[in-house]
Amino acid sequence: MSELIPGGNLPLPGGALTLRVPGPFDVSALITGEGGKVGGDADFVFYNQPAAPGVRLRGDTLTVDPARLRPGAARVTVAVSAAEPGIPLGRLPAPVLQVTDRQGTAVARFAPPRPQSETVLLLAEMYRRGTGWKLRAIGQGYADGLGGLARDFGVNVLDEPTAPPTAPGRRAAVPAQRRASSGSSASAVLGAGGASRSTVDPGAPVPPDPDGFLGLLNSARAQAGSPPVALDARLISAARAHAAEMAAAGRLGSEGRDGTSVHQRISATGYTYVTVGEHLVSGPRTPAEFVVYCLRTEQARRTLQDPAFTHAGLAYAGGGRTGDTYWTALWARPLTPGELVRTCAGVVELTNRERRRAGLPPLAVDPVLGAAAQAHSADMVARDFYSHTSPEGSQPWDRAAAAGSRRRTIGENIACGQRSPAEVVDGWMNSPGHRANILKRDFTHIGVGFVGGGRAGTYWTQLFGA
Repeated sequence: MSELIPGGNLPLPGGALTLRVPGPFDVSALITGEGGKVGGDADFVFYNQPAAPGVRLRGDTLTVDPARLRPGAARVTVAVSAAEPGIPLGRLPAPVLQVTDRQGTAVARFAPPRPQSETVLLLAEMYRRGTGWKLRAIGQGYADGLGGLARDFGVNVLDEPTAPPTAPGRRAAVPAQRRASSGSSASAVLGAGGASRSTVDPGAPVPPDPDGFLGLLNSARAQAGSPPVALDARLISAARAHAAEMAAAGRLGSEGRDGTSVHQRISATGYTYVTVGEHLVSGPRTPAEFVVYCLRTEQARRTLQDPAFTHAGLAYAGGGRTGDTYWTALWARPLTPGELVRTCAGVVELTNRERRRAGLPPLAVDPVLGAAAQAHSADMVARDFYSHTSPEGSQPWDRAAAAGSRRRTIGENIACGQRSPAEVVDGWMNSPGHRANILKRDFTHIGVGFVGGGRAGTYWTQLFGA
């Protein structure tokens, strides 16, 4: 069985699968085509509409048979909400997704980061890749109930946040804080500032800011006591491409129609970051409306006002199939050699804190293991994969030996999508397999690798040795 973390994915066996989320939750599913939209209201499977071709809901369990999905179906997205309407998920036990095959064999388990004020959580999606199907862990929250989730996927709903999709309603702005997608369509650009691959470039040209976004943004940050950011031309370029692609596709999404993620677009511009955030929104008509919209939602507000960010870029695009305006805002801090050292040291410190709590001796830093870990994180970004096994078949112990390590026992944890050492170590500690590596008594040394970029945004590697 695979323990997944946000952004992780794995191939699925053939035949029907069951996806169960035990606890005080309502489970739902949305069946979408390549464009990310439902074909009609019948593609929303939930408590009042428990079946669709290839998908059936019984209690806390979805059964999905990809071969029986409606023609054109390319994705099944699984979500949970509180069984008691309007209750924030942060007040309930953390949801855990359990996936089994038709023989009842465990295939995957996903325990996302604990939600807070969100009332709906996108847990995972099954998606078609070539002739087979894969599962991707998501862990993304909505603050406006099943209605907001349904609107985002094109379901007609009543104009109340928690209403089931039974009657048509007017379009509403969809939630912020979705991970990005890609672009083509008429676009407008806002920006100013500068950062390079590893250091801030004080001589970089300042992009124009005709709509006054920078002042609006920094005013909102000042209210929270956060330092101002500078708009960066590279981030603006990535945001422009992403907003234009969403407008052309007529949907929000973390990847474009060609599979390119917003984080890959940032990397392509040459901006290498140590931390990154994004807002994907449709609905606002002006930069002022966009900022106000983001400030209304707790998670989006935290990102906009996060003191860790030093640079930003914003773009919007209109037209396309729907005529809506699609916004992409990107936030980042550049990766310098010092930032990389501090980030890896933070992972080591938090790992050793967990070991001390368990009565275990701390791990010593091994530069050779660190070099192998850093190379693996970079390789996952460069070759767009996420696995302990590299595309040519090398395993963690092979990579450690190739880097010059002579340690007899090697273990590895990987993760993608987490925004800080605290977040990644917390995720590992909440996963039994990763936790076992961190707390293995026999391990004496550790190396850590981190790279910002790639499909999931950040890639982390821990190598343990004894």
